[in-house]
Amino acid sequence: MTRRPRAVVVVTGSELVRGERTDRNGPFLAAEALRHGLEPARITIVGDNPAELEAALREGLEADACLVSGGLGPTHDDRTVELLARAAGLELVVDDALEQEIETISRAFSERMRRPYVDFAPGVTKQATRPVSATSIGLAGTAPGLVLRAPTGCVAVVLPGPPGELRRLWPNAVASEPMRELLARTRPPGRRVLRLFGVSESAVARALEQAGGDGDGVEATICAREFEIHVDLVVEPGADERADRLEAGLAERLEQWLFGHDERRVEELVLSLASAHGLRLATAESCTGGMVAARLTGVPGSSASFVGGVVAYADDVKRSELDVPEELLAAHGAVSAEVAAAMAEGARARLGAEVAVSVTGVAGPDGGTPEKPVGRVYLQAAGPDGGLKRMLDLPGEREQVRVRATVTALHLLRALLTGTRDEGA
Repeated sequence: MTRRPRAVVVVTGSELVRGERTDRNGPFLAAEALRHGLEPARITIVGDNPAELEAALREGLEADACLVSGGLGPTHDDRTVELLARAAGLELVVDDALEQEIETISRAFSERMRRPYVDFAPGVTKQATRPVSATSIGLAGTAPGLVLRAPTGCVAVVLPGPPGELRRLWPNAVASEPMRELLARTRPPGRRVLRLFGVSESAVARALEQAGGDGDGVEATICAREFEIHVDLVVEPGADERADRLEAGLAERLEQWLFGHDERRVEELVLSLASAHGLRLATAESCTGGMVAARLTGVPGSSASFVGGVVAYADDVKRSELDVPEELLAAHGAVSAEVAAAMAEGARARLGAEVAVSVTGVAGPDGGTPEKPVGRVYLQAAGPDGGLKRMLDLPGEREQVRVRATVTALHLLRALLTGTRDEGA
């Protein structure tokens, strides 16, 4: 099988190396490289130390494509362009047209800030300086994205660090002449996705083996993500029939846990189902503190179905805002199936929703008892025609318990809206 061109991703920024921020650009660029037919070889995260950054760039230039993010600003520690030129053995030049473009933006900014333009001028010249063979693919603020073909033959793409700006300029990079020439040498692989909930990784691995396993042009990866299991099948050109058989075999063996064949998150599916049925959604949350509502409202257009939520952390709020009876709290405690059911019904009544989900539990690290240990969570999804409930004993630290409870609440809603009565779904 013909080797796909290799791509190396270099992500710069000392704040990433120190753990102050999480890298979002590396995974995006690697996924985009694969989508366009390149083979992502590695993601390198490197700080602002010049020697280390130059070494990472020099190594990246040995691949067919080197995709770089960060270090394009006007300050002293933004060295990516300078060090890329040094690693590639290319002269740096000031691009007059680019300098004028950046100057126009900077002058307008200096006027708004009521600061003299002379404060900005050195940074403008710095950002307009590029390797001699590089071309600009557009500005993100005053930072230009650049594309060049290095003497090694590698196509280098340099993009800004802020993820939104990087993603806005990425299509321009793909459309550039050096990238088009590189991508003409390859064919993008196909991709199949199976999304599962309520099943273990080992069970999925066993099902994969029983279905024939990967190979022969199909590469399978099994990944646990937020209490779900995702199976990705990367399909080389010409291996579609093999992929069809493998996907069908997996779907047959894992049918009761399979909830999706695409990239839509569970909250998107819930909102789509609610909209299709003309139902309004609400949430009542204790230990998750609004995380279920946040996931739902993170979807554009969620207001068409989601009406609101109540974070009832204290018992007083459960009583006053969700009408949970005092005697129920006294008899069973706030962390109980009975209170979860009352919270869900209270949210339906108070917020005028047909469907609601509730979460109450002990997220930890304190507050557990022998009867109700840390990680014990009760959930209830309630609708016009009945409900579904779950009790969980979740492992992990506080945030893991909260995230897993949130995901389970969303899947309980999905099960209710699809008419699934298997509580593990």
